[in-house]
Amino acid sequence: MNFPDSLSLTPAFLSIGANVGNKIANIGLAIRRLGATEGIIIEALSKFYKTAPQNYTDQNWFVNAAIKIQTTCSPKQLLDVLQTIEKEQNPNGKPFRFGPRKIDLDIVFYGQRVINTATLVIPHPRMHERAFVLKPLCDIDRNLVHPVNGLTVGELFEQIKIDDSQAVIALAKEETREIFY
Repeated sequence: MNFPDSLSLTPAFLSIGANVGNKIANIGLAIRRLGATEGIIIEALSKFYKTAPQNYTDQNWFVNAAIKIQTTCSPKQLLDVLQTIEKEQNPNGKPFRFGPRKIDLDIVFYGQRVINTATLVIPHPRMHERAFVLKPLCDIDRNLVHPVNGLTVGELFEQIKIDDSQAVIALAKEETREIFY
């Protein structure tokens, strides 16, 4: 996708996950949809991980990844894009907060911006306590600095106690092949 030189691109990091249906296909669909959106260039994609559910644990395990994009979208426009993609795959929404879903997309970082509104908080408010967010981010850039606490995502990941509740298991490339077809 080409952009006029006059438009400035902002790097943003997204977390993506699914735990309903064909998780890999759901993620692939969301990534292709994101990449086809005007004003968004996918720059990097992490490995894919099988991860333990958080908060509400009586549900299927997730598959999670991280994506680095460059975008001309404002943070609010980007949120609208992500919510549109989520609604396309989850037309009835999530049954409840932290419940099962075909796709979940979150803005983790938007440049070095700090935003705290009723509808959008960046950096993601719980990212520093979630191995399923931090490990994939480390694949892309473990030296990425959190704009509020000044720690890198690598340092934040090292602070998490990895046990069964924070399990993050890399999937083999063969398991994720369909994402690119």
